[in-house]
Amino acid sequence: MVDVGAKASTEREAVAEAVLRFPAGILARVLAGGGPKGPVTEVARAAGILAAKRTAELIPMCHPLGLDHVELRFEPVEGDPDRLRITCRASCQGRTGVEMEAMTGASVAALTVYDMTKAAAKGIEVERLRLLRKTGGKSGVWVAE
Repeated sequence: MVDVGAKASTEREAVAEAVLRFPAGILARVLAGGGPKGPVTEVARAAGILAAKRTAELIPMCHPLGLDHVELRFEPVEGDPDRLRITCRASCQGRTGVEMEAMTGASVAALTVYDMTKAAAKGIEVERLRLLRKTGGKSGVWVAE
């Protein structure tokens, strides 16, 4: 692990997204009525929050962080009724960033959606996972293009 002991503690925030693509017509059904395993987005929200909180246990070189807040949002991609966008925002007061926590939360939420909907259709894809924005620390603000 990197030694962050001498770094100043600052407000840190990161936002990541995961995008899933569903076969035609499946996403609307999933969002309208859940699925055989229960309410998809609520279970995926809980999974994403738990994953963000346990990132240091999953990613070997990550520092354990006391997160102040984790928020997950689920929304169809505008103009594409077959794609779901999941965003995860994580924040804390700390000496190192929360990018990995946001990305872990988004990815586990996406995998949970996949698991809960795979019986409805084959061919669901997790298309993308990426960091959208980070703030705090020496490097300041970074925003994806």
